[in-house]
Amino acid sequence: MKRNSLSSFSVSLWLLFTAVMLQAVESAKGKYAHMLFNELFEDYSNALRPVEDTDKVLNVTLQITLSQIKDMDERNQILSAYLWIRQSWHDAYLKWDKDKYDGLDSIRIPSNLVWRPDIVLYNKADDDFSEPVNTNVVLRYDGKITWDAPAITKSSCVVDVSYFPFDSQQCNLTFGSWTYNGNQVDIINSLDSGDLSDFVEDVEWEIHGMPAVKNVITYGCCSEPYPDVTFTLILKRKSSFYIFNLLLPCVLISFLAPLGFYLPADSGEKVSLGVTVLLALTVFQLMVAEIMPPSENVPLIGKYYIATMTMITASTALTIIIMNLHHCGSEAKPVPQWARVVILDYMSKIFFVYDVGENCTSPKREKEECKLEGDGECQRRHKEVRSHLSSRNDDCDLKEKLNGNLNKSNGVHGENVRETVNCCSCYKMLIKNIEYIANCVRDHKANRAKGIEWKKVAKVMDRFFMWIFFIMVFFMSVLIIGKAA
Repeated sequence: MKRNSLSSFSVSLWLLFTAVMLQAVESAKGKYAHMLFNELFEDYSNALRPVEDTDKVLNVTLQITLSQIKDMDERNQILSAYLWIRQSWHDAYLKWDKDKYDGLDSIRIPSNLVWRPDIVLYNKADDDFSEPVNTNVVLRYDGKITWDAPAITKSSCVVDVSYFPFDSQQCNLTFGSWTYNGNQVDIINSLDSGDLSDFVEDVEWEIHGMPAVKNVITYGCCSEPYPDVTFTLILKRKSSFYIFNLLLPCVLISFLAPLGFYLPADSGEKVSLGVTVLLALTVFQLMVAEIMPPSENVPLIGKYYIATMTMITASTALTIIIMNLHHCGSEAKPVPQWARVVILDYMSKIFFVYDVGENCTSPKREKEECKLEGDGECQRRHKEVRSHLSSRNDDCDLKEKLNGNLNKSNGVHGENVRETVNCCSCYKMLIKNIEYIANCVRDHKANRAKGIEWKKVAKVMDRFFMWIFFIMVFFMSVLIIGKAA
């Protein structure tokens, strides 16, 4: 027990001694840091470039770390990004011997105390021209200064929406000195590209790289070269949101439009369906126009909307024409012979359009019992009836002649003769009435057959255009997906 208590006591004493020594060292370093700071900045000025020879170029190393894409405003063509900007350079007047200061090799001081390069974003698109964030800089004993500052930048970006929502964009971030030329301050790339190791994934954009290129430009105003570093941000849009909210509803509505040809003409909803689909596509077109910049480049989905709306407009116009054919009545002209052959004989079989009671396996029945041209059996029966009535009429005429001769010879009128004459008169009146009724029925059936033929022509044309427009919608959908791929 005594041995254990002694060992724990010795450990406690050692820990206490270590803590006291560390505190003393820190106090000593703090003392030396204050002494160093006072000596360094006693005669220092942050207004001039920190070089011993004014003809010497000061090299500034630049490194950009992309942390997050805050917004891509396609309409105003502005990219908002959250960046970490690291700049490092050597200050010839801020050096010391670390051995004289108890091994103190670096200190952290406010950035506004030292000279800083005036490196700015050339293609800045923000109205706020505020000063950079005054974060601390790290000053090393050899005069190297490292300045890390966060920044939320708004830069101009030329947005090409030709293939929206399957588009890729390239946005440039150009950094350079605003007043110093290349003979005074030179910018050096720290890396061949921007640092994406700490990038926070964006919900709309994928980052495919951020290459960096140094440019040396001579402007018309000055003969000196001006270097800059351009970081190209390569973005690929995630199109799932737009596929499910803009493209897929349009495709489904487009496939719904040709079904208007399948609706019965007597339903009264054929034109209403086309107009409703056209209005729905107009709403989607306005939604796309609100987020796109007003440029000459029409987005791919906008072209698809326009093509679909044109197709639906054409289908509505064709529906109106076909409905006029359907409602052709007895006043209309007969169906032309070429239309009978092409539409009623061939196209009706191709598109499976049959009359009531017909199908693709049963033979055709006679559409009308007696058409205008007349069926053979029907005409034969009609001739038999007429011959029978004519024979009756001839009999009456014969009997009248016989009775007339008899009356002349006898000079008297008998009761049987009067009955025979009355019977023959009834037969004549009956024949006239029957012929009148037969003519009326025949004319009615002919007119009805004419209307039925025009209705069948309209139905065949409905089926024909339905398949044509289905094929057009399918190929347009395949075309837009193919261009996206």
